[in-house]
Amino acid sequence: MTDEILALKAKDGDEEAMNELLTKYKSTVNMLARSYFLVGGDMEDIVQEGMIGLYKAILSFSKEKASFKTFATICIKHQIQTAIRKASSQKNMLLSSALPIYELEDNEDDADKSEIILPSQLPSPDDTILANENMTELKKKIKQSLSTMEIKILALYLKGYSYNEISDIGGYSKKSIDNALSRIKNKLTFLKKAE
Repeated sequence: MTDEILALKAKDGDEEAMNELLTKYKSTVNMLARSYFLVGGDMEDIVQEGMIGLYKAILSFSKEKASFKTFATICIKHQIQTAIRKASSQKNMLLSSALPIYELEDNEDDADKSEIILPSQLPSPDDTILANENMTELKKKIKQSLSTMEIKILALYLKGYSYNEISDIGGYSKKSIDNALSRIKNKLTFLKKAE
């Protein structure tokens, strides 16, 4: 039976046809999922999104559409990319750095594709330790430079609170907040020099 016939049967509720297509295209999903690099993320999450895309392709396939393989590939990629965009919009910085490594041409067969290996852009463990030590030192310098009130106001300001909200939370006047932020800016000029 062709994939197109299996897809139509699966769409009509044939569980055997559904399972056969899901099993047959699992390797395609894995291959497409590998084409995305997710810094600090889990590859299994991308594979799972791809399987959801495959399932949706089976349920929405019709004879008028392209071959099932082409249609499924488009649906799988779309589901993965949508999941990455959605995660990115939720301010999850790990998922927002996902990048496609390669794209298959419409006429390119999976077997003809050569593997592309990219050098890792991830920091080494030594770099991570140094960065953590530098951050600890920077926090220490900031705490030494600012008063307790300035630290509280800066923390609230960096969290995105307005002057009104900082005033309500901390009990400071808006003028005090403005003055404190000016002092903070002047006191932390050493940050620019460190760059």
